[in-house]
Amino acid sequence: MTITPEQLRTSLNGEHLALCCLPDGTVTTTVSATYAVFPGSFHPLHAGHRGLAQAVEQRLGVPVHFEISLTNVDKPDLDLESVLWRVHQFHGVAPVWLTRAARFSTKAELFPNTVFVLGYDTARRLVDPRYYGNDITQRDAALRTLRDAGCRAIVGGRLEPEGSFQVWDATLAPMEFQPLFQALTEAEFRVDLSSSAIRQRASDRKNHAINSPKPE
Repeated sequence: MTITPEQLRTSLNGEHLALCCLPDGTVTTTVSATYAVFPGSFHPLHAGHRGLAQAVEQRLGVPVHFEISLTNVDKPDLDLESVLWRVHQFHGVAPVWLTRAARFSTKAELFPNTVFVLGYDTARRLVDPRYYGNDITQRDAALRTLRDAGCRAIVGGRLEPEGSFQVWDATLAPMEFQPLFQALTEAEFRVDLSSSAIRQRASDRKNHAINSPKPE
Protein backbone atom coordinates (compact mmCIF):
# COMPACT_ATOMS: atom_id res chain seq x y z
CA MET A 1 0.00 0.00 0.00
CA THR A 2 1.36 3.41 -0.96
CA ILE A 3 0.52 6.64 0.80
CA THR A 4 -2.58 8.37 -0.54
CA PRO A 5 -3.80 11.97 -0.43
CA GLU A 6 -6.56 10.79 1.91
CA GLN A 7 -4.01 9.46 4.43
CA LEU A 8 -2.20 12.78 4.26
CA ARG A 9 -5.47 14.64 4.80
CA THR A 10 -6.00 12.49 7.88
CA SER A 11 -2.60 13.58 9.18
CA LEU A 12 -3.28 17.20 8.29
CA ASN A 13 -6.49 16.99 10.31
CA GLY A 14 -4.60 15.72 13.34
CA GLU A 15 -6.08 12.23 13.41
CA HIS A 16 -2.62 10.62 13.49
CA LEU A 17 -0.02 11.80 16.00
CA ALA A 18 2.72 10.53 13.70
CA LEU A 19 2.59 8.87 10.28
CA CYS A 20 5.72 7.45 8.63
CA CYS A 21 6.14 7.13 4.86
CA LEU A 22 8.70 4.41 4.17
CA PRO A 23 11.04 4.56 1.15
CA ASP A 24 8.91 2.03 -0.77
CA GLY A 25 5.79 4.16 -0.30
CA THR A 26 4.15 2.09 2.43
CA VAL A 27 3.10 3.73 5.67
CA THR A 28 3.31 2.95 9.37
CA THR A 29 2.38 4.60 12.65
CA THR A 30 4.67 2.44 14.81
CA VAL A 31 7.26 4.55 16.65
CA SER A 32 10.46 2.98 17.95
CA ALA A 33 13.73 4.15 19.53
CA THR A 34 15.88 2.18 17.09
CA TYR A 35 16.61 5.18 14.86
CA ALA A 36 17.61 8.83 15.09
CA VAL A 37 15.11 11.50 13.99
CA PHE A 38 16.07 14.43 11.76
CA PRO A 39 13.41 17.19 11.94
CA GLY A 40 13.19 19.84 9.24
CA SER A 41 11.12 21.47 6.52
CA PHE A 42 13.20 19.89 3.70
CA HIS A 43 12.23 22.56 1.21
CA PRO A 44 14.05 21.10 -0.62
CA LEU A 45 15.80 17.93 0.59
CA HIS A 46 19.42 18.37 -0.51
CA ALA A 47 22.90 16.89 -0.27
CA GLY A 48 23.58 18.68 3.02
CA HIS A 49 20.64 16.93 4.69
CA ARG A 50 21.64 13.56 3.26
CA GLY A 51 25.28 14.08 4.22
CA LEU A 52 24.37 14.99 7.80
CA ALA A 53 22.11 11.94 8.08
CA GLN A 54 24.88 9.70 6.75
CA ALA A 55 27.42 11.14 9.21
CA VAL A 56 25.05 10.50 12.12
CA GLU A 57 24.40 6.95 10.96
CA GLN A 58 28.14 6.32 10.88
CA ARG A 59 28.64 7.90 14.33
CA LEU A 60 25.72 6.17 16.07
CA GLY A 61 25.32 2.97 14.09
CA VAL A 62 21.54 3.46 13.71
CA PRO A 63 19.46 4.61 10.72
CA VAL A 64 18.15 8.16 10.47
CA HIS A 65 14.47 8.87 9.88
CA PHE A 66 13.43 12.35 8.76
CA GLU A 67 10.49 14.27 10.26
CA ILE A 68 8.34 17.07 8.89
CA SER A 69 5.94 18.92 11.15
CA LEU A 70 2.75 19.94 9.40
CA THR A 71 2.45 22.84 11.83
CA ASN A 72 4.98 25.55 12.60
CA VAL A 73 5.39 27.95 15.49
CA ASP A 74 5.63 31.08 13.33
CA LYS A 75 4.48 29.99 9.83
CA PRO A 76 1.19 28.80 8.30
CA ASP A 77 0.40 25.07 8.36
CA LEU A 78 1.58 23.10 5.32
CA ASP A 79 -1.10 22.41 2.73
CA LEU A 80 -1.72 19.04 1.08
CA GLU A 81 0.15 19.89 -2.12
CA SER A 82 3.25 21.00 -0.21
CA VAL A 83 3.23 17.87 1.95
CA LEU A 84 2.87 15.55 -1.05
CA TRP A 85 5.78 17.27 -2.80
CA ARG A 86 8.04 17.08 0.25
CA VAL A 87 7.19 13.45 0.97
CA HIS A 88 7.83 12.50 -2.67
CA GLN A 89 11.46 13.65 -2.27
CA PHE A 90 12.06 10.78 0.17
CA HIS A 91 10.73 8.00 -2.07
CA GLY A 92 13.51 5.45 -2.36
CA VAL A 93 15.72 7.55 -0.05
CA ALA A 94 14.70 7.30 3.62
CA PRO A 95 11.69 7.08 5.95
CA VAL A 96 9.98 10.40 6.66
CA TRP A 97 7.57 11.04 9.53
CA LEU A 98 4.69 13.49 9.33
CA THR A 99 3.69 14.99 12.67
CA ARG A 100 2.02 18.03 14.16
CA ALA A 101 4.90 18.50 16.60
CA ALA A 102 6.01 22.08 15.99
CA ARG A 103 8.11 22.23 19.17
CA PHE A 104 10.89 19.92 20.27
CA SER A 105 9.19 19.32 23.59
CA THR A 106 6.29 17.77 21.64
CA LYS A 107 8.66 15.83 19.39
CA ALA A 108 10.26 14.35 22.50
CA GLU A 109 6.87 13.12 23.66
CA LEU A 110 6.27 11.46 20.27
CA PHE A 111 9.79 10.02 19.98
CA PRO A 112 11.04 9.24 23.50
CA ASN A 113 14.60 7.93 23.99
CA THR A 114 15.54 9.32 20.59
CA VAL A 115 18.58 11.15 19.26
CA PHE A 116 17.49 14.22 17.29
CA VAL A 117 19.69 15.25 14.37
CA LEU A 118 20.09 19.03 14.25
CA GLY A 119 21.76 21.54 12.03
CA TYR A 120 23.81 24.20 13.77
CA ASP A 121 21.21 26.96 13.41
CA THR A 122 18.40 24.75 14.73
CA ALA A 123 20.47 23.83 17.77
CA ARG A 124 21.21 27.50 18.44
CA ARG A 125 17.48 28.30 18.35
CA LEU A 126 16.75 25.42 20.71
CA VAL A 127 18.89 27.00 23.45
CA ASP A 128 18.21 30.68 22.70
CA PRO A 129 15.75 32.37 25.10
CA ARG A 130 14.61 34.67 22.28
CA TYR A 131 12.72 31.74 20.76
CA TYR A 132 10.82 31.35 24.04
CA GLY A 133 9.67 34.93 24.32
CA ASN A 134 12.93 35.82 26.13
CA ASP A 135 11.74 33.61 28.97
CA ILE A 136 14.61 31.50 30.33
CA THR A 137 12.17 29.54 32.49
CA GLN A 138 10.27 28.39 29.38
CA ARG A 139 13.53 27.54 27.60
CA ASP A 140 14.74 25.45 30.53
CA ALA A 141 11.38 23.69 30.87
CA ALA A 142 11.49 22.72 27.18
CA LEU A 143 15.03 21.35 27.48
CA ARG A 144 14.09 19.41 30.62
CA THR A 145 11.24 17.82 28.66
CA LEU A 146 13.80 16.52 26.16
CA ARG A 147 16.06 15.26 28.91
CA ASP A 148 13.25 13.65 30.90
CA ALA A 149 12.04 11.85 27.76
CA GLY A 150 15.50 10.29 27.38
CA CYS A 151 16.25 12.35 24.27
CA ARG A 152 19.45 14.05 23.19
CA ALA A 153 20.75 15.86 20.12
CA ILE A 154 23.66 15.49 17.73
CA VAL A 155 24.63 18.67 15.89
CA GLY A 156 26.24 19.24 12.52
CA GLY A 157 28.37 22.31 11.88
CA ARG A 158 27.81 25.12 9.41
CA LEU A 159 29.73 27.49 7.14
CA GLU A 160 29.89 31.02 8.53
CA PRO A 161 29.41 34.00 6.14
CA GLU A 162 33.10 34.95 6.44
CA GLY A 163 34.14 31.46 5.29
CA SER A 164 35.02 29.66 8.55
CA PHE A 165 33.31 26.40 9.49
CA GLN A 166 31.62 26.46 12.89
CA VAL A 167 31.32 23.28 14.97
CA TRP A 168 28.90 23.11 17.89
CA ASP A 169 30.39 24.48 21.11
CA ALA A 170 29.08 22.92 24.34
CA THR A 171 29.14 26.29 26.10
CA LEU A 172 26.35 27.57 23.84
CA ALA A 173 23.95 25.59 26.03
CA PRO A 174 23.38 26.26 29.75
CA MET A 175 25.62 24.04 31.86
CA GLU A 176 22.69 21.96 33.10
CA PHE A 177 21.83 20.95 29.54
CA GLN A 178 25.24 20.64 27.92
CA PRO A 179 25.13 16.81 28.14
CA LEU A 180 22.05 16.86 25.89
CA PHE A 181 24.18 17.91 22.91
CA GLN A 182 27.08 16.32 21.11
CA ALA A 183 28.86 17.73 18.07
CA LEU A 184 29.94 16.18 14.83
CA THR A 185 33.46 17.21 13.92
CA GLU A 186 34.27 18.93 10.65
CA ALA A 187 36.01 15.73 9.54
CA GLU A 188 32.78 13.80 10.11
CA PHE A 189 30.50 16.26 8.37
CA ARG A 190 30.96 19.29 6.18
CA VAL A 191 28.63 20.19 3.31
CA ASP A 192 28.46 23.88 2.44
CA LEU A 193 24.83 24.01 1.33
CA SER A 194 21.70 25.62 2.73
CA SER A 195 18.04 25.31 1.76
CA SER A 196 17.63 29.09 1.61
CA ALA A 197 20.58 29.45 -0.79
CA ILE A 198 19.19 26.70 -3.02
CA ARG A 199 15.75 28.34 -3.08
CA GLN A 200 17.32 31.72 -3.89
CA ARG A 201 19.28 30.26 -6.82
CA ALA A 202 16.12 28.59 -8.12
CA SER A 203 14.24 31.89 -7.83
CA ASP A 204 17.05 33.74 -9.62
CA ARG A 205 17.00 31.22 -12.48
CA LYS A 206 13.21 31.52 -12.76
CA ASN A 207 13.33 35.32 -12.81
CA HIS A 208 16.11 35.25 -15.40
CA ALA A 209 14.06 32.96 -17.63
CA ILE A 210 10.99 35.20 -17.28
CA ASN A 211 12.93 38.38 -18.03
CA SER A 212 15.11 37.04 -20.84
CA PRO A 213 14.22 38.23 -24.35
CA LYS A 214 12.09 35.74 -26.24
CA PRO A 215 13.29 34.60 -29.67
CA GLU A 216 11.28 36.10 -32.50
